[in-house]
Amino acid sequence: MENTEINTTNIKVLVLGGNGFIGRNIVAKLRLQGTQILIGSRKATQGNIVNVRMQHMKKPEDWLSLLQDVNVVVNSVGILRERRGETYNDIHTNSPAALANACAQLNVRLIHVSALGLSLNAKSNFIRSKFNGEQAILASGAQATIVRASLLDGEGGFGAKWFRRVASWPLQLVMTSQGLIAPLQVTDLGEAIANLCMTQQKNMPQIIELGGTKVMSIPQYLAQLRAAKKLKPALQLPMPKWLVRAASHVFDVLALTPLSFGHFELMQGYNVPAVNLLPALLKRLPTELGVTTPINNVVVNCLKPSLI
Repeated sequence: MENTEINTTNIKVLVLGGNGFIGRNIVAKLRLQGTQILIGSRKATQGNIVNVRMQHMKKPEDWLSLLQDVNVVVNSVGILRERRGETYNDIHTNSPAALANACAQLNVRLIHVSALGLSLNAKSNFIRSKFNGEQAILASGAQATIVRASLLDGEGGFGAKWFRRVASWPLQLVMTSQGLIAPLQVTDLGEAIANLCMTQQKNMPQIIELGGTKVMSIPQYLAQLRAAKKLKPALQLPMPKWLVRAASHVFDVLALTPLSFGHFELMQGYNVPAVNLLPALLKRLPTELGVTTPINNVVVNCLKPSLI
């Protein structure tokens, strides 16, 4: 991966979802670099924040005026569950497709934040819609980079908050037959994407996969979060997969907890980067779980992480 750094003061970056869990971490790192930033948000317009309703922007022409003075767009918008007026297909597929086509017309670079483990064969429309969004972007002809991340930890995230809460419980119910993850800190993801904005598109892989340095199951992840708090090991009781699946449907109906049916499916897969480019983008070791500052600045080889 041969990249040439760009002068940060010469470009303007639009961060869609810039007030969200991922987006605000990207914005924070871009600000440290002195980059011009425009934040797209569902909230009222103020300062450098513009009102963007993704569900209403399903045609390329809906994006053209917003992109006129922009060099790079980062799309970090996503919904855990459908809500009134916001469907998976609109937010994850139709709007990103329209955005990508508009970027292609205006020669604007697009960085799309996605996730590992997506598949067209998934039963969850959450997963399929995100997969279809990726495919539409790749087919658009835009200067696009898809960033697929593993499970995220960090302050302020709905899912991350629940994992930390469950990790603090002395008794934990965990699903049997789970897949594997490579958790990373959301601050590292924000920094990696900010650095990606400042690198040349030339020779950049169209799909980038990011994760932490350790591969683990969800029960092991909970154990590591608990250990970071210096708590004694918890008692973990296995739950049958059918029961967790049933609970995920109930939680979807009631909009309770981050456990959706889509995440139930993702939890069974291998959500680990095939080639982990996080250290290369950070130019240092990824931050350890439970640690707020990098251990050191050494770049490590994470292409074949070991099971713990």
